[in-house]
Amino acid sequence: MTITSGLASGIDSAAHRAALDAGALTIAVNGTGLDQVYPASSRKTAERIRSQGAMISELPLGSPPRRQHFPSRNRIISGLSLGVLVIEAGLNSGTLITARKAAEQGRDVFALPGSLHNPMSKGCHRLIREGARLVETTSDIMQELGPVAAELQMEIRKQLDQLEKTPQKQTASRQTLLDDADYSNVWEVLAYDPKPMDVIIQQTGLSASEISSMLLMMELKGMVKKQANGHYLRA
Repeated sequence: MTITSGLASGIDSAAHRAALDAGALTIAVNGTGLDQVYPASSRKTAERIRSQGAMISELPLGSPPRRQHFPSRNRIISGLSLGVLVIEAGLNSGTLITARKAAEQGRDVFALPGSLHNPMSKGCHRLIREGARLVETTSDIMQELGPVAAELQMEIRKQLDQLEKTPQKQTASRQTLLDDADYSNVWEVLAYDPKPMDVIIQQTGLSASEISSMLLMMELKGMVKKQANGHYLRA
């Protein structure tokens, strides 16, 4: 299982670190642009995630942490997941928004019960009353999600097998792209030496938005590689 969370202090960061320590993958969905880490206490964890998972955001670079970004960010966390586990939540907690989004997206919702006297357990108890699955151990979650994950894994492997059996189709798809003059121009400029995007823009004469979308399409078709420093070259 890959652990997806929001890099916040508390259970978010604890979940990310536990996944990293166990050698598993983890995804952090930022409530800021990817050039920032919030909160600052999560910077070391973020560095580890970059090399052993993924940092993602729908926000443009330079976006600061704003209150409205985080509820919106939470729908991505639940959307990427098979299930959402709520460890603690007050009755006004933003975590309940995540749980509601998960239910709307058809994801399983799990909640850990706590003391009747703990205000941070009241949100969990409300979720359980509303139909969330009460869990006490990870095996409770795996019992529910294990079969679903196995089915998805088989489906993905089947699709990969089909792709490997049709290299001619991939070649034809690439050639169709290169029949376009602009794509052919970008292909010639790229060659096999890594180049930053501004150089590609300068040498092709195309706009930044055109180059960005074209490079993405070529990357999806396996024609282009993007390096860690943001430079591009032919695959």
